[in-house]
Amino acid sequence: MTVPASRVRRRPAVPGRTLTLVLVLALLAPLGLIFIQAERDFADDHDLVSRERLGVRYLRALGPVTDTLVEAQAIAVAEGAVSRASLTAAIEGVAEVDNAVGDELRTHERWAGLRAKLEALPDRGIGDPEAAYRAYGEASDLLLALYRKVRESSGLIRDPRSDSFFLQDGIGGDLPTATVLAGRLVDLARLSAKRPAAERARAGAELAELRVAALGPATDLVTDLRSAVDSSESTDLGANVLTPLDTYQRSLETFAVYSAPGAGRSAPGTDQLTKAGISAQNAAKQLRTVILDQLDALLRERLDTLERDRLLGRIAAGAAVLLIAGIVALHVAALRRDRSRATPSRREPAEAAPAAHPAPPPAVPEDDRQPVAVGHGGDADRWRPFDAAR
Repeated sequence: MTVPASRVRRRPAVPGRTLTLVLVLALLAPLGLIFIQAERDFADDHDLVSRERLGVRYLRALGPVTDTLVEAQAIAVAEGAVSRASLTAAIEGVAEVDNAVGDELRTHERWAGLRAKLEALPDRGIGDPEAAYRAYGEASDLLLALYRKVRESSGLIRDPRSDSFFLQDGIGGDLPTATVLAGRLVDLARLSAKRPAAERARAGAELAELRVAALGPATDLVTDLRSAVDSSESTDLGANVLTPLDTYQRSLETFAVYSAPGAGRSAPGTDQLTKAGISAQNAAKQLRTVILDQLDALLRERLDTLERDRLLGRIAAGAAVLLIAGIVALHVAALRRDRSRATPSRREPAEAAPAAHPAPPPAVPEDDRQPVAVGHGGDADRWRPFDAAR
């Protein structure tokens, strides 16, 4: 009787699938860490650039105050009547910006001190141009200190890009310093011409020192702007900056010539120096507007790049999460199928049991019976002639 062999079931690879699923889920940890770090870096860079743009906004408001203060000082030293309207308008412009961004840039205290000094300035020399010169000089020193505070608090002074760093150094450091000191040099030359002969030698030394102090930042400004153009990838920077820079540089050369002592005298000529100073100041106004616009454009472009990179990063992270979710779903479905196969089905037919009384073999007629060799269970037709020799 033939007994059917029992079917051997293949053991499902449940442990292997579980391990694969765990490894796939483990990928979420480093991906999440990378995504969180990228978001933090974006937030830091975005805050830095946004704060720098606030600094540019504040520097733009300080420009009219610088011009008005230099002009008012020249008028006061010449014992003329100072127009308070232009100075008041410039003060209100800075006050509006300080109210908006002063908390973040921490400029309230310095601006309050400068504003009080500006509002206390005399309208005219009042018969003492030397006192007016000193009073306006103190106010301009506070103004330059506010420039430095804005650059430091906004992060402009630590800008990581070469082009924007040189631009902020020129517009926040070199240009206002050169403008203030150039105006102070012109006014000191005018005062020196009225001083007694015994004091003119000392005045000549002061003028020489002030001339070096004024021309130094102006020369640094030209160097900074050319370095910014050379290091920038922007095609607009050079085209927009070089033309007003050449104008400023020519006016600076003229100012340097007329600020030097003339033949036979220790002080420069006041009339020619005054004209050269006005020309240099007008060129500085035009250049300042261009520099601020270009600096703000570079920072705005950097913000756009950060926003685009963040968007691409989020899209990539979302695609990775969807891919991992799809892989997990496939593995979970396969794991369920393996577990269902591991459980025997109740509908599987049972194996046939052997009969209790097997049926007897069919009877063979006597005429059809054949002799069978003893000890062999085979039929008679299996014998061959050579079998007897075995």
